[in-house]
Amino acid sequence: MGNSIYSAALMDHNAHPDNKYDLQDATYSHDGINPSCGDEMTLKLKVNDGVIEKAAFTGHGCAVSQASADIMADLIEGETVEEARRLSGLFLGMIQGKELSDQDREDLDEAAELESISRMPARVKCAELAWRTLDGILDENGE
Repeated sequence: MGNSIYSAALMDHNAHPDNKYDLQDATYSHDGINPSCGDEMTLKLKVNDGVIEKAAFTGHGCAVSQASADIMADLIEGETVEEARRLSGLFLGMIQGKELSDQDREDLDEAAELESISRMPARVKCAELAWRTLDGILDENGE
């Protein structure tokens, strides 16, 4: 299974997402859509003093987009907005085939397990959806 995009982390996050719910006291909300397959998501963040206290998403999509969103939400909760941006940049670079340093891989934690998706162009947009939505939310709110 080494080359499969369906890693244990991906399957687990898709089957049991911790962060898939409607965050009631969100400070920011942003809709993301992957036009090539119709996956949609609404990402909500609760940001306080430049720190992402909570991240949650709702919507529907394939296993890759759902798991990637859940992994991302896990990763950015408790991080500063700057760190979330940096992690998003690392992830988007990786998924587009850029080589990561060991430190970058460690920083991405479970998200680094999605690296094999970079070899499957049809699935790259699925994996990117949550991260691009995150960038969108931060850009439009001047964070």
